[in-house]
Amino acid sequence: MGLITGVFTFLYHLPQIYKWLLKPYYIFSFLMTVAFPVVRKAPGLCEHLASQREDGNSCDFDWRELEILMFLCAIVMMKNRRAINLEQHIGNLFLFSKVANIILFFRLDVRLGILYLTLCVAFVMTCKQPLYMGPEYIKYFSDKTIDEELQRDSRVTWIVEFYANWSSDCQSFAPIFADLSLKYNCAGLRFGKVDVGRYGEVSERYRVSTSPLAKQLPSLVLFQGGRELMRRPMVDSKARAVSWIFNEENVIREFNLNELFQKSKKLSKGRGLKGEEQNGSQPDEGSDEPSSETCNPDEPTESKKNQ
Repeated sequence: MGLITGVFTFLYHLPQIYKWLLKPYYIFSFLMTVAFPVVRKAPGLCEHLASQREDGNSCDFDWRELEILMFLCAIVMMKNRRAINLEQHIGNLFLFSKVANIILFFRLDVRLGILYLTLCVAFVMTCKQPLYMGPEYIKYFSDKTIDEELQRDSRVTWIVEFYANWSSDCQSFAPIFADLSLKYNCAGLRFGKVDVGRYGEVSERYRVSTSPLAKQLPSLVLFQGGRELMRRPMVDSKARAVSWIFNEENVIREFNLNELFQKSKKLSKGRGLKGEEQNGSQPDEGSDEPSSETCNPDEPTESKKNQ
């Protein structure tokens, strides 16, 4: 049953996978993932490789190589149990496949191992994972604007993601957070992001550690009138994050987004009615005050591309 579900999931996301393969990061990651099997099976090349098989066939995997590949499959399956989207599934596969390839190449020939390791280092330094650039209703803060925005209106609730571009977990969560902003953004419920990898003062001020060992990235914090109400993941006494899965269902449940959204719609309507009573007309075009129509508008109003 799990295999059938996986096949249907793959077919459903096939158009998205096709788009990924057109990007250099995924093209080179795929080539480096299959590097060892290709070298081991390539006619004209495999005959010159060493082998520990009893039959001396150097164009087929020996028992140790099969053992390493099976261990790779087990590790990827365990890691993917906590994956929140298809992109993270593929990212785990690429990452651990490269590690397995390094071991296999060094075991086959030290020179091939050094060459492959050098290619991996060059790949990490020159080819970055593509950032999410889809539609969203998210306000991007800097170290100078975050305090002012959060405290501007005590009636507005903010859900702010503290992230860093180098974090793979943050990159995997980006499309989920963007989708939540499209569904729940309102005059009284706003979504924001701040790059704590870029603004170190913000990470210290809001007690979000950027250390990979702390595992606090990404962090979601709920603010009301500039005051923190809750955050996920929670942090223990040793400043380490308590394990928490960043998927859409958990965010909606933990932050009560459905309830907050209903309250925000009432606030939007109240603002609209109050504006009509005071002005006797519709708000002027270009006004900064959100109206009752700001809940789920048709086109995104804020994007990182316009930051």
